[in-house]
Amino acid sequence: MRYQLIYLSALLVSMLGLAACASSVSPPSRYMLPGDDVAQPNQTPEYTLLLRAPRLAHYLDVEGIVMQLDDITLHEAREHQWAESLGRQLERGMRARLTQQLPSTQVLREEASHSQALTLRLEVDRFQGRHDGYAVVSGQWQLRDPQGQLLRLDSFDTQTELQSDGYPALVRALAVSWDKAAEQIAQTIRQLQNKS
Repeated sequence: MRYQLIYLSALLVSMLGLAACASSVSPPSRYMLPGDDVAQPNQTPEYTLLLRAPRLAHYLDVEGIVMQLDDITLHEAREHQWAESLGRQLERGMRARLTQQLPSTQVLREEASHSQALTLRLEVDRFQGRHDGYAVVSGQWQLRDPQGQLLRLDSFDTQTELQSDGYPALVRALAVSWDKAAEQIAQTIRQLQNKS
């Protein structure tokens, strides 16, 4: 009986030690993409553009920031996560960037109703760090007229070299790559508007 009590006491002490170790694990670092404040245009908009929430590749629709370790291996970080869903951040960031790039265009979420608005749909295939020190972003976009007819179908593929090691540098470089994608899209939309 005495040995059983000693054994139970030792077991209890070791379990409490394990619980203390488990509770001392630091929470993951969480990140937001910079530069997504929606600026208000300085002029009265001539056009309206509705932006649909981007469709993400399944492996990107996760909490952890994705790293491409080689040509075929992807890794979702456990200790470095998005503070908000990546899709929401990308939508908000694209609206802000297009508003800045297209001052004569009011850029709204697709939930808004507008009978004369064009609609922009995005699919994001890659939004990750790569083993060679680059942040890569790629996907496709569609521009549709108010009746839903396809006006333009195109792709974007951008990369930005990281300025230093670590996840903060990766998140900043991903934001720069998203800037480049927005610039490509805005340039094409501007050309279409100038023709109309």
